[in-house]
Amino acid sequence: MPTPVFNKDYVKQSIIGKLQRYYGKTLQDATPCQQYYAVASTLRDQIMHKWVHSKELDNQEGGKRVYYLSIEFLLGRAMFNNALNLLSNEVYTKALTELDISWKDIIHEEPEPGLGNGGLGRLAACFMDSLATLDLPAMGCTIRYEYGLFRQKLTQGQQMEVPDDWLINGNVWEVSSMEDVAEIRFEGKVVTSKKDDRDIFTLVDYRTVEAVPYDMPVVGYGNQRVNTLRTWRARSKQSLDLSAFSMGDYVGASKEQDLANVISKVLYPEDNHYEGKTLRLCQHYFLVSASLQYALKDFERRHGNNYKLLPDKAVFHINDTHPGLAIAEMMRLLVDEKGLGWEEAQAITNRCMAYTNHTIMAEALERWPEDLIKNQLPRIHMILEELNRRLCEKLWDRYPGEWDRIAKMAILAYGMVHMANLCVSQSFSVNGVSQLHGSIIKNDTFSEYGQMEPRKFTYVTNGVTHRRWLMACNPRLTALISEAIGEQWKTQPERLSDLLPMRDDAAFRERFQNIKRQNKDVFNEFLKRRQDMQVDPEFMFDVQVKRLHEYKRQLLNALHIHVLYNRIMDDPNFTMSPRVFVFGAKASRGYYKAKMIIRYILALSRLIDRSPRARKMLRIMFVENWNVSAAEALIPAADLSEQISTAGKEASGTGNMKLMMNGAVTIGTLDGANVEISQAVGKDNIYLFGMTAEEVAAKYQEGTYAPIQFFERNTEIRKALSQMIDGTLFPDNPAMVQILYHDLLFGSGGGKPDNYFVLKDFGSYAQAQHRVGQDYQDKELWLKKAITNTAMSGFFSTDRTIAEYNEKIWKLK
Repeated sequence: MPTPVFNKDYVKQSIIGKLQRYYGKTLQDATPCQQYYAVASTLRDQIMHKWVHSKELDNQEGGKRVYYLSIEFLLGRAMFNNALNLLSNEVYTKALTELDISWKDIIHEEPEPGLGNGGLGRLAACFMDSLATLDLPAMGCTIRYEYGLFRQKLTQGQQMEVPDDWLINGNVWEVSSMEDVAEIRFEGKVVTSKKDDRDIFTLVDYRTVEAVPYDMPVVGYGNQRVNTLRTWRARSKQSLDLSAFSMGDYVGASKEQDLANVISKVLYPEDNHYEGKTLRLCQHYFLVSASLQYALKDFERRHGNNYKLLPDKAVFHINDTHPGLAIAEMMRLLVDEKGLGWEEAQAITNRCMAYTNHTIMAEALERWPEDLIKNQLPRIHMILEELNRRLCEKLWDRYPGEWDRIAKMAILAYGMVHMANLCVSQSFSVNGVSQLHGSIIKNDTFSEYGQMEPRKFTYVTNGVTHRRWLMACNPRLTALISEAIGEQWKTQPERLSDLLPMRDDAAFRERFQNIKRQNKDVFNEFLKRRQDMQVDPEFMFDVQVKRLHEYKRQLLNALHIHVLYNRIMDDPNFTMSPRVFVFGAKASRGYYKAKMIIRYILALSRLIDRSPRARKMLRIMFVENWNVSAAEALIPAADLSEQISTAGKEASGTGNMKLMMNGAVTIGTLDGANVEISQAVGKDNIYLFGMTAEEVAAKYQEGTYAPIQFFERNTEIRKALSQMIDGTLFPDNPAMVQILYHDLLFGSGGGKPDNYFVLKDFGSYAQAQHRVGQDYQDKELWLKKAITNTAMSGFFSTDRTIAEYNEKIWKLK
């Protein structure tokens, strides 16, 4: 069948035809939602031809591919980005214009996939974009969450969570692949038997859930490659056990259906109770078992049963510890299903698995109660026991008698399964995600393994796809850059450095400034639609947008705003450049302190808004339900990028890169990728403050930090903290955010006071902010800094990141 030419006239005919065939509507009668589906379906038709070609080519060549296993992928809307990567956005723009449709009218009809939440998922999505663009065979694997994380509502001064029903109208981009349905087994008991002098392990009396794959295309930029993101939906193998139902066991009759119904419901179910922990564990195993079963099926179809070839044909990348059970599941499949011996299976498994660590935070290094895994996954537990036994034998030979060291490195210890140790010990590669983070995981977090197997450790600094985060979301700046330095930077983002001389061009600086101002108007349009609010575009946009966590220190930002407010109110001569502090963050449903920080920020906003004098210089805007679309609207408008985590806690960060790419100047600690950003732009084009990672580590080691001294010595800190609890912020309930006050000064719940050094770094942060305020008043100086940031951002494209992963780890062709 000949491939149609998707020119303007064909696109118009296709849109009109789909409205007639799918909805029985003319163009004039169709709703914006129906118009969206007609346009998106036309794009999908165009993609399908390339998708089929990519699959056929991969099958013919029989090369190596990467399976990127991630519990989340934060994709964002796909329609415009797909048109961009197909090099068809101009064709579609002309066609839509002649049909009297605008992108604005329909783009908001596309639901945002509820498949991710934060930086981990957004990084995975950027990786898939760059894998396709670099023409590397890959499949992303995750769960098809029906309700995502949640939709955030800010009401009555606090965060409220409502279900994110993103699939209510279907997903035009996905295609079900019923031929690849997999069976996942939970609970039961393992029966051991002998056959030909070989132990056979059989799971009986188990509960079954089927994994149904839905595939979404990932389009490479300007090439023929379309990779696949596979999302797995859970369903019951049988809708009803009629035998049990007939006997009156109505609950038991739908037991399997109940388990299936919840596995793919929500992302990150609360795990502060046993049922939540059980559900999370089931989700993780469901994802890896379904994905590995498919991968082995595909391997056999292409290469037969010679599993010794598997490491040369497939690499499984474990994106943080959530998919870590892939190691034990691969052993189960090779030993129990394929009949390999243990040593051979373990050698193959170890050569197939690569692990990226994304955090050094203790609570994020996953551990499971051993009894939980034994109950839910009895055969997997047996395999973990054997992996641990063999590992501890090896460790005993190296460290005889050092029980504490061996326990620290073990997979099973003190009744817990240590997922990070499983991943580090059984993978051929372990990488950090920035220069600093790579050093920390090798020399501190996993120092024993770093000493024992130093060559296993490496780092690859994270990146972002400049196609979405510059070309798609900031078309005016994209056009200006191309006019100044040509088009090569679009496929060679490192060529953005050719922009550096333009910072000394007054005409270029003026146009750069005008685009930033126009982008603030675009953000206001978005804000009006989402929250029926607006901000003054003449204000400086000071932006902190990221997951709400104490180590990311939104509280430090808020406390500084509080101090600024008091300066304005206490000193009639105090002035500052008008600035709006923009926050965007969701707090995890069960993260009480994070929710209290949101309450504090919203209360500060109300306090400022009540003062005619303060609100002329100072405003707070909290963007509701922070997601990819909100980021695409705000980031091009940002002036200052807040990257103020406690040094040594942020593995990399990627928001810092997106903001930098769009001409925001960073204020931050020497943490994560801020280190490399500082090296790239130079100390004059970034505002650094606070303790270094080494100084933070020393403070933790000393254990003598007493934040009460800053309360006693610094009158501004004392006044702001006192106002937290004296009724200034919450007249009807002065103790509303008392936990924040106590946590900073005395500690709470048995924890150390000010565990993330908010008060320790406050003075340095305030001084850096003062320098920001002074420099921002010198528009030409500020614009030179902004242009420098954009010019040096090419290194932080995921095209470079993925090329490094491939060179160091995957070895794909």
